Amino acid sequence: MKKLLSLLLASAMVLSLAACGGGGGAASSKPAASNPPAASNPATSTPADPMDALIEAAKAEGELVVYGSCEEDYLSAACKKFESLYGIKTTYQRLSTGEVQAKIEEENGNPSADVWFGGTTDPYNVVAAEGLLEPYEAINASHITKDVYKHADNMWHGIYTGILGFMVNKDELARMNLEAPKDWPDLLKPEYKGLIWLSNYNTAGTAKLVINTMIQKYGHDAGIQYLVDLDKNIEVYTKSGSGPSKNVGTGECVIGIGFLHDGITQILDNGYGNIELIIPSSGTSCEIGATAIFKGAKHPNAAKLWIEYALSPDCVNQADEVGSYQFLVLDNAEQPQAAYDFGLDPNNVMDYDFDDATKNIGTYIEEVMNALASAGANTGDTGRFQTE
Repeated sequence: MKKLLSLLLASAMVLSLAACGGGGGAASSKPAASNPPAASNPATSTPADPMDALIEAAKAEGELVVYGSCEEDYLSAACKKFESLYGIKTTYQRLSTGEVQAKIEEENGNPSADVWFGGTTDPYNVVAAEGLLEPYEAINASHITKDVYKHADNMWHGIYTGILGFMVNKDELARMNLEAPKDWPDLLKPEYKGLIWLSNYNTAGTAKLVINTMIQKYGHDAGIQYLVDLDKNIEVYTKSGSGPSKNVGTGECVIGIGFLHDGITQILDNGYGNIELIIPSSGTSCEIGATAIFKGAKHPNAAKLWIEYALSPDCVNQADEVGSYQFLVLDNAEQPQAAYDFGLDPNNVMDYDFDDATKNIGTYIEEVMNALASAGANTGDTGRFQTE
């Protein structure tokens, strides 16, 4: 039913763009849980599988705590399956990437969780640079399809990628006799005043990606000025990056800026056929959703086993079953057909300067918020710049 609906709706798509990429087809993989290695004679036996030893060490710790920045249904499914596979008690909390970053920085090497799962990598890169992530050379990282989908020093590993774009309520636009925006400059038109939602630059990784994308597309000063001009049309900055998408179908938000796979969730899983997905015609960027181990994790072996699990079909093939339609970056994963049915292409996005984003996003956020305040925005208004 989902596939049929997505095929019917895909014809309404608007496409166009300019390099970041996805991964290929499905293949078999080693079973997630295996028996402990038997006693062996080194002269006659092959070496024990290192995964077996890791599984036993993780089971001995018996517990894992996860902070997740993907959608809660995916986080819950991933944690429940890990617990079922290995018999390791797994607890989780869903937080935006900005909230996790702030929490881990405050805890400063004594984290209350072991691993981070999901959410775009700009905040991951910040805490990695601050020495708050633990490097781990994962065995299953061999299945990652591109070097860009993994931190150079193994501080994080990518699991999915998603395309930034617009989601619009077709019925509301028709009622107001307005055309849908086709590109980033269109969002500045005065007729869209009060119709646009974006996420909060201080709390959401999605919004941080928007900042970096505008600066990389237009240059530093012009990119920040674009966001100041865009602010005139924005009604709400939601705490989470998926916040705008969740309000487009109802019409409370008429134009939402965010990841297009969140729009697919609203169409296929929540029945909002009035949503149209739009890829900006002059180009856009993609996120890399990741997983990582926190420095000082209380359950280090369980944390390493989580990374191996997160980089396996056992984990990622659950995504589209629970309404998460991101492209997967593992060569042995099964790609979500719905994303292709809606015309999305993970290879057809702009080159993104991850190094610049990592080094400067903290400064860029401060500059953007100061520029908004100087232009008259009440950045302390938590009703508009939401933090809850």
